[in-house]
Amino acid sequence: MNTLGLIQIGLMLSCTTIISSLRCNHFPLQQRKVIENSLRLLDKMGKKFPQQCLREKTSFKFPTQVLQPRQKETVGVAIEEIFQHIFYIFSKNLTLAAWDGTALDEFQNGLYLQIEQLEACVIKKHTHYHWSKEASRLKLKKYFRKIDCFLKDKQHDLCSWEISRAEMRRCLQLIDKVTRKL
Repeated sequence: MNTLGLIQIGLMLSCTTIISSLRCNHFPLQQRKVIENSLRLLDKMGKKFPQQCLREKTSFKFPTQVLQPRQKETVGVAIEEIFQHIFYIFSKNLTLAAWDGTALDEFQNGLYLQIEQLEACVIKKHTHYHWSKEASRLKLKKYFRKIDCFLKDKQHDLCSWEISRAEMRRCLQLIDKVTRKL
């Protein structure tokens, strides 16, 4: 390979790194836009919370401490983990949910793209925040396992999906509140 080819490859790599770091530096602003869109799509997916589901409401108790670290990167790790769990929950057994399919697809696609973007930002700092990420991961895994078990116990019926959708709305609102403080 000639010198010109090596220079071109070097320029492309440096531009990619610069673009990636710019994206990571604008994390809070970007998150607010993603959260706004996700909340809008959650609302668009279904109608108002069904009256017959009110008596079935349950509290899953989101582990708010995972979103309280002072370092932006640690919060990013927790948000990435939350998005992965939400994506997982909203990717299975949705037949009884009776939601708007287009809004659901857009919601899933938005989550997937955001997970990829967050992973790119978080991987750079992965070793430094490894312990914090593992502690948060366990707390979040337990929380989302409760939601998943609830859905399974209720055989993924309409009310269990509506309750889970409301809970995901609360998760996203908590993330929004935290990112506005960053």
